[in-house]
Amino acid sequence: MSVVRDNAEPLAIVFEDDGLVPNNILPFLVYQDAIELDRDRPEETIEDLFARNGWSEMWRNGVYDYLHYHSTVHEALGVARGSARVRFGGDHGEVLEISAGDVAILPAGTGHQLVSASPDFCVVGAYPPGWTMEITRPTPENHAKALKTIPAVKGPDSDPVRGRDGPLVRLWTRA
Repeated sequence: MSVVRDNAEPLAIVFEDDGLVPNNILPFLVYQDAIELDRDRPEETIEDLFARNGWSEMWRNGVYDYLHYHSTVHEALGVARGSARVRFGGDHGEVLEISAGDVAILPAGTGHQLVSASPDFCVVGAYPPGWTMEITRPTPENHAKALKTIPAVKGPDSDPVRGRDGPLVRLWTRA
């Protein structure tokens, strides 16, 4: 049985480089209410889905409350419990409400920062295999380095929600 809702399609947003947070020319994607979570094991529901779709390097936690980005890897955030307001794209980006069943997919360089969260907020984070995650703070020096590392980050082989034929593959190939 599929845990992905039939009508699950992501919202795509391209965030501009603001001089400190590089963001990416690839669109940030957010699926809203895309996953039917098992009430007794929501984290495992997301982990199983991500693993089936080749995003196998995972963790469980929240989102840091300071602005940061990852210049060496793309990241998927699947909300297992609760809800949060997260600023994506840096100080000039957008604050989005994400809640259980949502998945945000951040191309390398996309700024993100927790604004507020429910007490039970929990996300499953995942990365495509083979890349090392580094937490990068927005400074002029880090920005200059990120502009060199981000283009070297290989696109994933599959969308963490919809698989090899998913929207991420189509949208990121076109960009």
